[in-house]
Amino acid sequence: MPADKTVAIIGAGPVGLAAAAHVLARGMTPIVLEAGPAAAHAVRQWQHVQLFSPWQFNVDKAAGRLLAAAGWNSPDPDVYPTGRELIEDYLQPLATKTELSGVIRTDSRVTAISRVGFDKVKSRGRAQAPFEVRYRNGKGEETLQADAVIDVSGTWFTPNPAGGNGLPALSEQAHADRIAYAMPDVRGSQRSRYAGKTIAVLGAGHSAIGTLVDLVELAKDAPGTQPIWLLRGHDPAKAFGGGSNDELAARGELGMAFAALVRSGQIQVETDFGVTQIADASGRLHISAGAASARRHVIADELIVATGFRPDLSALRELRLRLDPAIEAPVMLAPLIDPNEHSCGTVRPHGARELAQVDEPGFYLAGMKSYGRAPTFLMTTGYEQVRSIAADIAGDKDAAARVELVLPETGVCTRGGVESIAALPGCCGGPVPARVDSCCADDATAKAAGKSGCGCS
Repeated sequence: MPADKTVAIIGAGPVGLAAAAHVLARGMTPIVLEAGPAAAHAVRQWQHVQLFSPWQFNVDKAAGRLLAAAGWNSPDPDVYPTGRELIEDYLQPLATKTELSGVIRTDSRVTAISRVGFDKVKSRGRAQAPFEVRYRNGKGEETLQADAVIDVSGTWFTPNPAGGNGLPALSEQAHADRIAYAMPDVRGSQRSRYAGKTIAVLGAGHSAIGTLVDLVELAKDAPGTQPIWLLRGHDPAKAFGGGSNDELAARGELGMAFAALVRSGQIQVETDFGVTQIADASGRLHISAGAASARRHVIADELIVATGFRPDLSALRELRLRLDPAIEAPVMLAPLIDPNEHSCGTVRPHGARELAQVDEPGFYLAGMKSYGRAPTFLMTTGYEQVRSIAADIAGDKDAAARVELVLPETGVCTRGGVESIAALPGCCGGPVPARVDSCCADDATAKAAGKSGCGCS
């Protein structure tokens, strides 16, 4: 074991708590700084959402060992938990009933990180200096020193704006009281806000799709509820996903269910709708897209912006970081997740090698924050990241380099874009994996076996 090291971990979400468990298992001392009032503060914002992955992918191994020692009974590995169940059955016991309970500092928002005695410019001896982590809590501003820092603070509280150019749409902030971001609980705690109204949902990822599906369900017992899908691109089918080819079945099923709702006309679709301006229309929202010479608009009572997230890097300004200029992810990871080149819901397992900062040894970005502006992060990817990082900090380079994770495939991974689900009425079994003369995955399999007719029947 190495000499005792102190590792500051920013964020007490699933990956942050896993990082603390791995650091502890390596004989080092974790200190977890959580901005919220309790562990898993960000998860509590989407606790109504069911995860795409079953329990077997959501429990970190080192964290599971800590819980087992505390008498924890692990959930059924094949069950898909909601965010609330993830908290109640895993994260809360991990944070309060294990050795981690003594190392988590809640209501502690990190405001800046530097090196003791070094600003960003000063070089000689920099790598040997401990990190200084400054944070704010109920007592005011405090600091701690650490030998290494793992930033797993996530991106949930820095969503992308509605504007398609990376900036807020004109007057977006002025109408913040009628705009929500990510995935509000439209059928539960926020039902009264959305029931019986026209709701525009902007985005093409899983948050947008899930919200639109929920709004259709809400419309069944709340007449007048009308979902409108605002899509920046021109091909709705690109959002339908991998269908039965997706090894995460719940994710594939969501895409297929959504495709059926779009085809049935239960969701109004506005393609090529890059939001440029939001204005008031007699108490409703006048949402505009396009240049003034060819402007289109929709009228809605509420707007839900589900256009992804971006990392907050303001606290890291005094650190020497090498980040991809477009993705804002570590430079070795960015090519693997660049959405301009890859549409994968998964990326090959990676760890300290891809996440380390060569100009700032001992500092690592991990979890969703390590993906920068790229989407489709999987929790189990974060667990592998922090396992490798903890080994790297401890000096076990062999373990840090070793891959200990097999990821499920989406079935729609391509270079240069997403394969579209066939938009044919009644097609089943997911998108065609190879044969263009087949209506779906099941049909392609049947034809490959020499059968004729529709293999979906």
